[in-house]
Amino acid sequence: MISVYLPGASWIHRIPVRLKLLTLAVISMAILPVHDPAVLGAVLAGVLVLYATLGPEGLKQVTLLKPLVSLLLIIFLLHGIGGSWMEGLVAVLRLVAMVLLANLVSVTTRMDDMLEAVMSLFYPLKVFGVSPKKPALAVTLVIRFAPVLLSVYSSLAEAYRARTGKRGSWRLIAPFALQALRLSENVAEALTARGGAEGLAVETTANTAERRRMLKRNL
Repeated sequence: MISVYLPGASWIHRIPVRLKLLTLAVISMAILPVHDPAVLGAVLAGVLVLYATLGPEGLKQVTLLKPLVSLLLIIFLLHGIGGSWMEGLVAVLRLVAMVLLANLVSVTTRMDDMLEAVMSLFYPLKVFGVSPKKPALAVTLVIRFAPVLLSVYSSLAEAYRARTGKRGSWRLIAPFALQALRLSENVAEALTARGGAEGLAVETTANTAERRRMLKRNL
C-alpha cells in the first residue's frame, strides 16, 4: 500500500541502490550553494530527461508536483517580497529538482532493496547495543511516504476541483490528515503482523535470497 515502485527494467532500475542514494545525496549537496538559475534550470532539465527514459509512465510521475504548486508559489512570493524575485526563482528551481530526484530514486527502487541498503548505514549503532533495523525502517518509510502523501493530497484536490471548480482550499487539510492517519494505521498494522522491524527485515532477506535464486536459474 505504501509502495510507489514503478516496475521496469530500465538502466536506472539496474543501478545499485547504494549508488542511487549516494548520487542523490551528492547532487543535493552540490546544488544547495548554487544561485545561478541557468545552472539549476539545466539540472532540472536533466532530471526530466531521466524521467523520460522511463517511458510514458515515468513522465506521469512528474505530476507529483501538482500538490506542491501552491507551496512553490508561496515560496516564490515570499522571496520576491522579502528579497528578490531571482532568489525566489532559484529557491523554487532547487526545491523542484531535489524533490523530483528523490522521487526518481523512490519509484525505481523496491522497498526491500532500499531497506537493505539503508540498514548498512546504521550498522555502527550495534556498538551501542542499538539494532540498525529500526532506524533503517524509519528512514525507508519516510522516503516512501513522501510521494504517497503527495499523491493522496493530489487526489483530494482533484476531487475538490471536480465538485467546486476551485483549485484548492484549506478545507482539504482535515480530510488529508484523516487519510494520512488511516494510511499510517494500515502500515502499522501490517508491520505488527510481520513482527515489526525485526520481522520485516527477515522477510526482506528472504525476498532478496529468492530473487537471487531466480536470477541464477534464468542465467
